[in-house]
Amino acid sequence: MKIEIRHLNKTYPGGSRALDDINLTITEGMFGLLGPNGAGKSTLMRILVTLMEPTSGEILVDGMDIRHHRREIRKMAGYLPQDFRFFARLRSWEFLDYAARLAGMNSRKERRERIDEMLTSVGLYEFRNRMANKLSGGMKRRLGIAQALIARPTLIIVDEPTTGLDPEERIRFRNLLSDLGRSDIIIILSTHIVGDISSTCNQMALLNEGSLIYEGTPDQLVEHAAGAVWRAEVSPETYDRLKVQYPIISTIPSGAGWEIQFVGSKPDDLDASPVEPNLEHAYVHYMENKLQHWNLT
Repeated sequence: MKIEIRHLNKTYPGGSRALDDINLTITEGMFGLLGPNGAGKSTLMRILVTLMEPTSGEILVDGMDIRHHRREIRKMAGYLPQDFRFFARLRSWEFLDYAARLAGMNSRKERRERIDEMLTSVGLYEFRNRMANKLSGGMKRRLGIAQALIARPTLIIVDEPTTGLDPEERIRFRNLLSDLGRSDIIIILSTHIVGDISSTCNQMALLNEGSLIYEGTPDQLVEHAAGAVWRAEVSPETYDRLKVQYPIISTIPSGAGWEIQFVGSKPDDLDASPVEPNLEHAYVHYMENKLQHWNLT
């Protein structure tokens, strides 16, 4: 299975350009789409699940043109939008039953078994009879994850899925997606949270202001930040100076000052030691360099 995106553009009424000539190939497994808020991620996700028309360009999903095979693509897709909504008057299991019937699961026995399986997977089985509007914010998000997976889709698209989840819930969700990612399906995880990508995805892309600025593996992106991450103990005065010049990744109180990690070239007058970069460092470094390059050009 493969998704091919060719010269995709989306311009909203009024001239706002959300996507600018996107060319991207997504294959089986976990694919991370990373970028700041407003980068165009949600627009791309909505186009992929046929909820929005592109202005121009072409998308092939498993060889099917998204413009001519909308019904077939919708049947194979599970989608968790960023602004997930539900019917407040339905119990948790009733909402999943409704979602399963919409997806074409006609066997009541099959639906009930699958509902129990999904409620267990997302940690909501004991709340199966609770009204959906009485669930906590994190529980509602987990219910949304369950409805996206209920019909065993071969294309799973989740937009900012860990928003509102506590650390334990986030880990559970990542493990659930990792297990699914071993199958012959495509999972697209769209997020601005770097940790969601580094923990689950073997391929990724970066979007910024509607443009694709990176495509590759997380490890390859990390390589871009080699030699560009530093740790130093600084006075409050030095910290005030550095935070204007560099992206500060972490700040920890230390004695009369701060222990900081920052990204960039080491200042000659600063006693700093190198840090092995991770994906968060690499993301900040890459975005800073790209934005600087665009400003110069």
